Amino acid sequence: MSASIKRMHVAVNCSDLEKSLAFYRSFFGTEPSKIKDIYAKFELDNPALHFSLNVRPFEKNGVLNHLGFQVNDTEEVLAMGERLRESGLLLIDEMNTTCCYAVQDKVWVYDPDGNAWEIFYTKEDSEFESAGEARDLSLCCAPPSAPVSVSFTSFRKK
Repeated sequence: MSASIKRMHVAVNCSDLEKSLAFYRSFFGTEPSKIKDIYAKFELDNPALHFSLNVRPFEKNGVLNHLGFQVNDTEEVLAMGERLRESGLLLIDEMNTTCCYAVQDKVWVYDPDGNAWEIFYTKEDSEFESAGEARDLSLCCAPPSAPVSVSFTSFRKK
């Protein structure tokens, strides 16, 4: 089974959410689909883009937070994750995790230069940014710093 890409995902860090929102509202010509105190999301149909702003410091990682693809359901996340694992890519899974004010199933890989890519499905909105302690920004919108290989057999539906 191959995954059907719903939208490309680009997440960038910003220092001032209000200034960034003003810019991207004009740039995209539309309103964001979600705004929280340190996060905003635009879901565009043409081009198919899931674009998020994350208020984060730039010193360590720069402006790019991560890249990815939004898919249609958990099965597509699992199928893509299995293909990536079989290809020998390092992989991290985060099933049923709360991140970016949403409950998601996702997998992560790193390219050779350390850029993080996620394949994700959003199950529902959340009032909380992440599943961890309040304001622990390391738990949301970025994968763990040490890639690990995982198996998806326990997540497959029988």
